Amino acid sequence: MNEFTEFCRKRYYAFGYAFKGAWDLLRNHAPSRVHMLALLGMVAISWWLEFPMWKWILVVICSGMVLAAEALNTAIEYVVDLVSPEYNELAGKAKDVAAAAVLFTALSSAIIAVMLIWDALFGVNVP
Repeated sequence: MNEFTEFCRKRYYAFGYAFKGAWDLLRNHAPSRVHMLALLGMVAISWWLEFPMWKWILVVICSGMVLAAEALNTAIEYVVDLVSPEYNELAGKAKDVAAAAVLFTALSSAIIAVMLIWDALFGVNVP
């Protein structure tokens, strides 16, 4: 097998692993489904309000950040549960801090969503 074929094969498998992880996240982790519903709701609102391209870009960036934070939080939970199946205070703190990262991204994204919708409905431009 030549180098290019091997490179392509490895990339193909890497995408497969990523999709497998995304499926696991959505199937087994309830908060990720809540974030997906929020994303679908925001897409519907953005479509209805006919957002310009720059607002769509913000929606995509914020949604991607929240889903990525949720994925990292889930990965951290899996690893912590693997290495510390019994209760451990530091393991609990690691999980709490990872959850806080999701909270921060979700809250900032929600604030941005409200600002984008407010601007579309009321046309308030802040200097």
